[in-house]
Amino acid sequence: METEFIYVSSIIVAILFVAIAVFQVLLSLGFPLGEFAMGGYHKILPKKLRIASAANALILLFMGFVFLQHTNVLNGMDFLSTNILVWVITVFLGLNAIANLISRSKKERFVMTPLSGFTFILCLFIALS
Repeated sequence: METEFIYVSSIIVAILFVAIAVFQVLLSLGFPLGEFAMGGYHKILPKKLRIASAANALILLFMGFVFLQHTNVLNGMDFLSTNILVWVITVFLGLNAIANLISRSKKERFVMTPLSGFTFILCLFIALS
């Protein structure tokens, strides 16, 4: 039962990371969603932040892969030691949820805080299992 919940949790985490990666790609393409990210200072991100968003999208996809590999939902990349990576990602998400919570942007606080908080809780459960 617990193993199934861990599998489902890692799939949900991966789906959330993909969704946020798509959001980051939209930001990098200049869509007017900047108020939901990076402090909410810009409606359309400036070029440097758009580049950072593109990089964030790639990192998010990698993070999803790490959790799927860690819980053996995906196999084949066994050379990748995921124990430390899962903890690093989980701690980062906890800090990210706090940063979203104290953001000046109302949109970032009300949309991204619950999203990052929920993802953090799932990742923490996976990391502790």
